[in-house]
Amino acid sequence: MSSAWLLPEHIADVLPAEARRIEELRRQWLDRARGYGFELVMPPLLEYLDSLLSGTGRELDLKTFKLVDQLSGRTLGLRADTTPQVARVDAHLLNREGVTRLCYCGPVLHTKPSGLHMTREPLQFGAEIFGHAGLEADLEVQELALDGLAAIGARELTIDLGDARVVRSVLAGVPLDAAALTELVAALTAKDGSTVNALARQCPAETRAGLATLLELYGGDEVLDQARHRLPARAPIAAALDDLAWLARHLRQSNPEVRIGFDLSDMSGYAYYSGVRFAVYGAGSTNALVRGGRYDEVGAVFGRNRPAVGCSLDLKGLTAVTPIAPPRAAVRAPWGEDAGLRAAVRQLRAQGETVVCILPGHEHETQEFDCDRELAAVDGQWVVRAL
Repeated sequence: MSSAWLLPEHIADVLPAEARRIEELRRQWLDRARGYGFELVMPPLLEYLDSLLSGTGRELDLKTFKLVDQLSGRTLGLRADTTPQVARVDAHLLNREGVTRLCYCGPVLHTKPSGLHMTREPLQFGAEIFGHAGLEADLEVQELALDGLAAIGARELTIDLGDARVVRSVLAGVPLDAAALTELVAALTAKDGSTVNALARQCPAETRAGLATLLELYGGDEVLDQARHRLPARAPIAAALDDLAWLARHLRQSNPEVRIGFDLSDMSGYAYYSGVRFAVYGAGSTNALVRGGRYDEVGAVFGRNRPAVGCSLDLKGLTAVTPIAPPRAAVRAPWGEDAGLRAAVRQLRAQGETVVCILPGHEHETQEFDCDRELAAVDGQWVVRAL
């Protein structure tokens, strides 16, 4: 018989110190996005499954918890990603002309963790730009990601750039069904050469050669030069390589301290991305801190197939790579019915101070606040003094 306090695997309570840090990160990212002109939206945690999974592919379907709506009898999904919902908001509810910048922050749920030590309940922050097909929007999203990480103290940042058009062009016309194609793309992303070779056995020789080359195309600037000479001479590949070179040049100008790399076979989120994609890594984490890219088709099912680019991250995961903030300074005050004492406490709190009233019988207990001052009666007046 299980204990009543046990939680499901990869689900955990967030205790005070970490919860405070996560909330601080949430505020920092939302303020940073607002500084770029992004407007906050709050999509619901669940909605009809056919809307939630529209245009997202099998990977997100497998991650999504499903249940039956007791009111309508239809299948609902608990969102595993907020991007399709924001696309719906842009296409159906706002329906604006021109550029729309939207951001969001809320929990998502996954049926399985994406890694050994990953939570199944990430707190997802994301930012999306709709309505601009040019690389300027891609660059803005990437700079927001890098600026946000630098502002919270993430160190030794590396951004890996890729483009979905490269892999899709190499795989164009291959005689594989959807399941085999998905498996092949996953093997490419994992650099699993033996699986790639086995799955590509029925493909044309040019495709097999292109796939073998893709497995080697990760590293620095030399990757773009090698790709131009070794991959098939196809227009989408050439355009993708030109776009990656343009973005790398501008990122070096705005973020000279950030290392820039390229990974042309990484197709994490294959069902989403239609163009440039990126992942940002930092010291202290083996997983990407931020992922994003261009997904121009995500709003098509909602009636507006317009340009879209964005990024997302898990705020819970960021706590492991950001400096631990010291306990917040606070004022310790006795509990009492004295009108002057109670008025002094209210005034301090109105000024933004944290005032911890010590309840009777709990004078020796501790908490996460660092009470470096106390409210004390001096000559008939309540004053704050150092401890």
